[in-house]
Amino acid sequence: MAQLPKTLEDAVIQAIEATQAAIADGQTRLQVELLFPELKFMPVAEQFIPGFENYGDKLKVLFADAGACALARRDWGSVPYKIEDIGTGRAASLESKIQPEDELFLFISPTTQEVPQLEQLCQLIGDTRPFVMLNPRLEDAGTVGIGYAARQIRERFIKTIESCYYLRPIFEEAAVFRCYPGMWEIWLENSGNYEKVAELPQRPTGEEIDAIIAKGQRTTANGETAQNKKPSMFRDLQRFLKALSS
Repeated sequence: MAQLPKTLEDAVIQAIEATQAAIADGQTRLQVELLFPELKFMPVAEQFIPGFENYGDKLKVLFADAGACALARRDWGSVPYKIEDIGTGRAASLESKIQPEDELFLFISPTTQEVPQLEQLCQLIGDTRPFVMLNPRLEDAGTVGIGYAARQIRERFIKTIESCYYLRPIFEEAAVFRCYPGMWEIWLENSGNYEKVAELPQRPTGEEIDAIIAKGQRTTANGETAQNKKPSMFRDLQRFLKALSS
């Protein structure tokens, strides 16, 4: 059973193992989410992708735009896999990006704007080849003023995706965690350590998370709430993320 990671490196290793396990079980529509505000996707992708280099040139790494794709090609140097962009903003053919010999597709940090292309890509890839999104930014669409039809498309697409790895800190006092094939878990800081206080079969809603955290805080030892303590794990992770961003 997976434990809450102590470093970002540990989280990436867990994410690789969870993704590999999901693929081995026949899951083909997956996402990995490390939800830290300061986290830049390129360094995480650079750590995550080597876990799948055994696919060689049958691994295709996809970016939404040519700029990010060119940056990856420049910074990552010679790699055994293919790096492509899907041609957002250009009259590029998505069909040309998907080849019969490709076996695994990894899309780096797609956004709501790419949902139509993501749906088309999944149709072209089919149901037998895995498609993995690393840190997609799809669920904040309600704040950017997209229309009703676009929200419906987004919701339909999200429902087809399995979250094989998920880690989100909540105000440095708690965390929502899922590592395939485990359940969704909520961890709460208590006396400098994190304790698992709930397991759920589905991703918890915001209301469920609030209720579980409130209940956990009421039952902490000595009547001291988690808000008054200083959790070490996420503070250390935040330092690591700031170092990556500098």
